[in-house]
Order: sequence, then C-alpha cells, then structure tokens
Amino acid sequence: MNNQHPDLNDTLVFVRVAQAGGFSAAARAMGMPTSTLSVRVARLEQRLGVTLLQRTTRRLRLTEAGQAYLHQAARGLDEILQAEAQLDAGRHEAQGLLRITLPIDMGDDQLLGILTAYRARHPGVAVELVFSDARIDLVEQGLDVALRAGELADSSLIARQIGQARWAPFAHRDYLKSAPALRQPRDLVQHAALCFSPLGRDSWTLMRGKARVNVPLRSAFAANDMRLIRRLALDAQGVALLPDYVCRREVDQGALVPLLPGWHARTDPIHLVYPGQRFVPAKLRHFIDEVAPALSSLFER
Repeated sequence: MNNQHPDLNDTLVFVRVAQAGGFSAAARAMGMPTSTLSVRVARLEQRLGVTLLQRTTRRLRLTEAGQAYLHQAARGLDEILQAEAQLDAGRHEAQGLLRITLPIDMGDDQLLGILTAYRARHPGVAVELVFSDARIDLVEQGLDVALRAGELADSSLIARQIGQARWAPFAHRDYLKSAPALRQPRDLVQHAALCFSPLGRDSWTLMRGKARVNVPLRSAFAANDMRLIRRLALDAQGVALLPDYVCRREVDQGALVPLLPGWHARTDPIHLVYPGQRFVPAKLRHFIDEVAPALSSLFER
C-alpha cells in the first residue's frame, strides 16, 4: 500500500460495483459512466497494492482480498451513512440531550411546567437542568442554552431578551397585620427591613416613573443570599426587596403582598443565551422558538 490519502469515493464505487455484480449495473444505479467507475476501482487497487476484482468477458469475480475488503468497507460505509442520516434527522427532528443552565432561584413549578410541555411535544429530547448563579462558560461545559438575569457582558453568545424582573417590596400578610401603615416609600423606616445586601443594607433606592427616592432603613436582617431573604419574608419577619418572578406563586396564593404599587428598585433584563453556530440543532431551535414565548409570560415586560 502506498502513502496516498484514501479517497472514500473510490471505496464507495468498489462496494457498489461488487454489490451490483458488475460495472454496468452499478453505473446505471449510480448515474455515472462505466468508464469512471472502472478508473476509480483501478485507482483503489493501485493504492492498496492488491487486486480486488477479476474481470472476464462474462462476469466479475471478487478475489479473496476483494471479499475481505468488501466485508469491512461495506460495514464502514454503512455506519457512515447511518451517522449522516442521524445527523440529517437531527437537523429536522428535535432529539438528543438539551442541557440548560439557569439561576438557582428560577427553578419553580411554572418553569418546570413549560419544560414538561416542551418535552411532550418533542419526546426524543432529554432535558438536563444545571442550576448555578455563576456565569458558566457554555461551550466549555457543553451547555446548549442559558437563562440569565442581569446585564450581559459582550461575548460571541447570541442573546434573546424574553422579559425583565423588577425588584420590589414584598411582605407576608401576617407581618402586615400588626405592622405600621405603609403608604409611601419613607414609611419603610418604621418597618423591619430584610436586606439583600447588594441592593443596600442601610437604605433602598426606589423609583416610580421619573421619581427617585433614597429611603433610610431599620435593618432587621441582611444577607447576600436572596433565597434567605425570601425565606425570612415568608416567615413574616419584615419587608423585603425581591424580584417579582420569585414571588408570583405566593402572591397568587395571597401569602406575600406587593407593597407600594408602582415603586421598584433595580430592573434586571432576562435573556436566553446560546452559543453562535452555523447550524443550530433542531432541539435548540425548537426550544428557542417555542419556549421563549412561554417564558416571557413569567417575566414582566
């Protein structure tokens, strides 16, 4: 065998000729001239340094080397064709594992309901959720898409905004039964404040339209973990600034009460983010097209 690089087209021609039992039949099936097929098989034999086919005026016969090569080559080509067919199906039919990363506090029943509905439409897709508040490198970690809150850094990722989350004051109805009246932002100084420290431990800045006010606080608890602050609010320990999307279920149930209507602190955009790629897999394409509108309903626009 010489050092020429293999040409799989030559191998394919040999397999088709052997399977068809002759050059003429293979040429008709492949839509190619008989002379082209003959040249390709001769070139393959030259590269391999063996005779694969013995030609007579009546018939074509495989040599012992030809039979051995046909057995392996036909199986290899079949696997290649199957792999290409599977990839082609994947371009049109959603299938495979879809890995999604999202902040820890976003994993609620409504989100899971949306993902369950997606899987019902595309049963060939398995979903893996990776909860993390870190900005994970999607490509490095083999993740397909991220749901992210807050401003995005410039990158090669493609981002689609699906809504926004407003940080607003909430309190449990049991806390409010014995708490002072809360009619305007400055009344907060009379309340036990549950402070998510990145938004302020001594004061909160609230906005409504063009109005902006900095409100001093009487801090009862402060922590840099929003989930802990939410838990304290649910335990009726005071007033907390929380993103509206983490409170929707308790607000619907009447447990948490939104306070100071129209007033809010920070507003975070919510994006779906995924790596830029020339060919977007069907599983991701369907996820973006179908799930993004449903997710938008979870976040205030």
